[in-house]
Amino acid sequence: MKKEIFADGIGQIHFAGGMVRFDFMTLQPGPEGTAPTPEYNERIIMPPQGFLGAFNSMQQLIDKLLEAGVLKKNENAAK
Repeated sequence: MKKEIFADGIGQIHFAGGMVRFDFMTLQPGPEGTAPTPEYNERIIMPPQGFLGAFNSMQQLIDKLLEAGVLKKNENAAK
């Protein structure tokens, strides 16, 4: 059986021990009326070449989502 993992986002990406480490997080409800708090719960570790391949795949998907109109470029974003 394949395991499926959900994450609200990546809390941190760092480079240590020659590997790229992604710390994924989920947002946990805070007390009534307060903002959710991030909880780190999964880590993916990959070599730099794997990271580069993943980055290229994500960039290709971003380009397709822009082309399809699902995402819009933010022309005012700081460069």
